Amino acid sequence: MADGAMTATFLAVIGGASLLAVTARRLRPVDRLPSLEGWALADRSLGPGWTWLLLGGTIFTAYTFTAVPGLAYGNGAPAFFAVPYTVIVCPLAFVLLSRLWCVARRHGYITAADFVRGRYGSPPLALVVALTGILATMPYLALQLLGIRAVLTAGGVYPRGAAGDLVLVGLFAGLAVATYRHGLRAPTVISALKAVAVFVSLTAVTWLVLARLGGPGPVFEGAAQRLGGPALLLSPAQQPAYASLALGSALALLMYPHVLTAGFAADGPRTLRKVSVALPAWTGLLALFGFLGIAALAAGVRAPRGGAEAAVPMLVDRLMPAPLAGLVFAAITVGALVPAAVMSIAAATSFVRNVYVEYVHPTATPKRQVRIAKAVSLTAKVGAVAFVFGLRDQDAVNLQLLGGVWILQIFPAVAVGLFTGWLHPRALFAGWAVGMASGTYLVVREGFSPIVPLGTGARPLEIYAGLAALLLNLAVAVAGTAVLTRLGVPRGADATDLPSRLTVRRRPETGANNP
Repeated sequence: MADGAMTATFLAVIGGASLLAVTARRLRPVDRLPSLEGWALADRSLGPGWTWLLLGGTIFTAYTFTAVPGLAYGNGAPAFFAVPYTVIVCPLAFVLLSRLWCVARRHGYITAADFVRGRYGSPPLALVVALTGILATMPYLALQLLGIRAVLTAGGVYPRGAAGDLVLVGLFAGLAVATYRHGLRAPTVISALKAVAVFVSLTAVTWLVLARLGGPGPVFEGAAQRLGGPALLLSPAQQPAYASLALGSALALLMYPHVLTAGFAADGPRTLRKVSVALPAWTGLLALFGFLGIAALAAGVRAPRGGAEAAVPMLVDRLMPAPLAGLVFAAITVGALVPAAVMSIAAATSFVRNVYVEYVHPTATPKRQVRIAKAVSLTAKVGAVAFVFGLRDQDAVNLQLLGGVWILQIFPAVAVGLFTGWLHPRALFAGWAVGMASGTYLVVREGFSPIVPLGTGARPLEIYAGLAALLLNLAVAVAGTAVLTRLGVPRGADATDLPSRLTVRRRPETGANNP
């Protein structure tokens, strides 16, 4: 059973998050007419501080904060691929997000599919980009609920049976109401509380763990005895899988609709570049969570079979004072609310812009678009709750794994399209289809493992399935473009004003007449 002080601290933080969500309306201009851009992107008005809070709070989800230490607890060193993966994201965001923001702002684009529609003049290609984003986002949204339930169950805050389900529904209901009314502004203000709670609680927990277990040396020695020495180090055979998983995950992350939505809400490209430079602070936080998974091993925590993500909550419950434990559990719970809200907004916006307006009601007024988006956002949250209660936890994990492979297949159309329009939309469509089919086949064939063997022999090369599918995708897109161009097959009109081919800008020479 949960300690009274722990429960009180937990409820205080959750109550604070609810109060902050109510104040989100203060960020909304009173004289602004309803628009999808205002509801979904906060009128593109977020400065560096708010953007850093929102983007970091969106990328680093509650499930990440439980899955990474859980993987470290069960597998050791391979779990830390998440650290270089989130480091690689920063320079990619510096280049891609700022450039995409400029194009989106100039043409009024709200989603990645809007950009693809304008860049290639191809409604079918834009449709598959939008549907892929929605399909990949839904299981990710459900995982936020699973993260909350795992943490609260391990801490004894989650009641058994129907009472626990009502707690989970109540938490999500409050989020749904705030998001419905205030759009992206609700998770934006909650992200401030998330950052404070997570940074403060994790710093305190790490310090206490090191103090009680005797420092980093005893922690790693104790974990090595539990796992076996080599498990805390990558073997040469594991390095290709580790590197490809880090690279592929970084490329995929920036294609998720919720990440792009948080980026589009910034007030300018300079803000996004500043935020990209400061994002590694969140990566350091993730590394500490991974370290706590190692510490749980050293402390002798015995997580339930198949539930390694509960290792760190169990460690916190065992070693921490009750108020601090309540703060940690509340921080992870609030950590789920921010990305869950942004994910539902992003999915709803993609549906309205690229399905409803494009194919159902092209003359829908801005007010009607907002109304439909609110309804779809609410439906997405209800669907996530039903998904969690109706299917096994492992089903959500498997679908999210597939979602990462799927979302990576829109990278050529979106990211490559920012720099060159040479690729033919029909070839991109074919490449997407090949990537989706091959990636799904590889993952399912290996029993829903993200790492798949390539080649034959006693020791085949093991790499990330999503990256292997992306390489096939690009090969088909390039070969198909060459064939279609030679045959003279027309392509759609480009409305983005971007260069049609890659260009390299030469720096001006310095000299007496050109200082």
